[in-house]
Amino acid sequence: MSAALAAEQPAEQVDRALDEAPPSMFHLKTAVTAGMGFLTDSYDLNVISTALLLLKPEFNLSPGQVGLLGSTSLIASFAGALLFGRLGDLLGRKRIYGIEAAIMVVGALATALSPNFGWLLVTRFILGIGIGGDYPISATIMTEYANRRSRGKQVAMMFSAYTAGQVLAFTVALTLLAAGVNHDLAWRLMLGIGALPALAVLYNRRRMPESPRYTASVLGDAHRAASDLNGLAPGAVTLAPAAGPRRTRITLREFFTSRRLMITLLGTAGAWFMYDVAVYGNSISQPAIVNSLVAHPSPTEVTAINLILAVLFSVTGVCFGIFLMDRILRKTQQIAGLTVCGVALLAIGVVPGATTDLTLFVVLFGLASFGSTFGPSPTTMVFAAESFPVSVRSTGHGLSAGIAKAGAYVGALAAPLMLAGVGLRATEFAAGLCFLLGIPFTLLLREPSGRSLEDVGDARPTPAGQSVEAPVPAGQLP
Repeated sequence: MSAALAAEQPAEQVDRALDEAPPSMFHLKTAVTAGMGFLTDSYDLNVISTALLLLKPEFNLSPGQVGLLGSTSLIASFAGALLFGRLGDLLGRKRIYGIEAAIMVVGALATALSPNFGWLLVTRFILGIGIGGDYPISATIMTEYANRRSRGKQVAMMFSAYTAGQVLAFTVALTLLAAGVNHDLAWRLMLGIGALPALAVLYNRRRMPESPRYTASVLGDAHRAASDLNGLAPGAVTLAPAAGPRRTRITLREFFTSRRLMITLLGTAGAWFMYDVAVYGNSISQPAIVNSLVAHPSPTEVTAINLILAVLFSVTGVCFGIFLMDRILRKTQQIAGLTVCGVALLAIGVVPGATTDLTLFVVLFGLASFGSTFGPSPTTMVFAAESFPVSVRSTGHGLSAGIAKAGAYVGALAAPLMLAGVGLRATEFAAGLCFLLGIPFTLLLREPSGRSLEDVGDARPTPAGQSVEAPVPAGQLP
């Protein structure tokens, strides 16, 4: 036994084993189980945009009511992310994993049965609680099982299900409309189908083992953590005896009075907030945007155009983003994506003819979609999951995601009103500025690529004269 190994605390041995473990079938199963939650989140948040085209005349909705229906789930997500994020640290990831998925199932089915605007508003709020709760728990579990060399790629692959959910939402909507299903039944089916992917993973989620990092570092039971880890990957870790105190929980008071953690939260939540203001304003109002560009389109035509945009640009961006994750720095990827998004939408606001020439608009809007899914869509999630200590990782992620969803609420509520009031050019120009405002927040963050979670999430102040982030050693990015 080496002196270095003997000097490690048992929890540190578990962390090191996870950091160095090669990707396995368990990682893939975890990514699929967690990813199905994000697919559900995305489906529910995106399908409402098409459903609103059918609901507006049926319920005689005003622009304000349209904005409220499109944004209610987002403000509920704020509450869900904060609540479940904190519970994930207090009670453990495993004990509440699956509860948020059950809420999504109930919420989706209840929205499909809505007899009026009020019912739909309340049930969309319930659905949003489950959506928000899924963010910190799924992201934390995936992150804590991943190794340091491919952690970003594994989390990004999990979150790529969000783009798949967007494509699924437009595909389901287009299929129902093209089949000539009665509009009253069509929007109910669109909303109700959102229960299926969440229902499909409930069993697997409740059987997921507790995160060994949480068990060892927070609960102080390194031997149980090692046993759980060896049950998934036999021989992964053999604990060496070590003396000394185990790591303890960071209290909320300590969390909010730590300068390092507050800077980290400002970086993760700030960048994610500005991104979500812009991206959700556009995604929720995308059918209305297409309506303003194409003369008298049918709901079927609007949905088909949105599906084509998603497949051509969003899916392509996801593929590039996953390929480059862990090959380039997280900050580089996020800043590049935000820049592409911002410049493309600013161009829509200032280039003559950008809102009257359909081809030019599609190219610029598509570039923004590509930049979004290539960069900030996965990286905001990854940064929030990697950047906090284990005992407050779910709390920190929940705060970041919750604040981001407050931004999404602002964007989704404001976009329909801006489209009706100041027009498409001003709306897209404002969205472009929001994307660019995410860049200075990104610069506040430590670079996590290739580093252990414990190193990235270390809440201690950086010694004088040292950089806030250590350089990534050569060869650690494959």
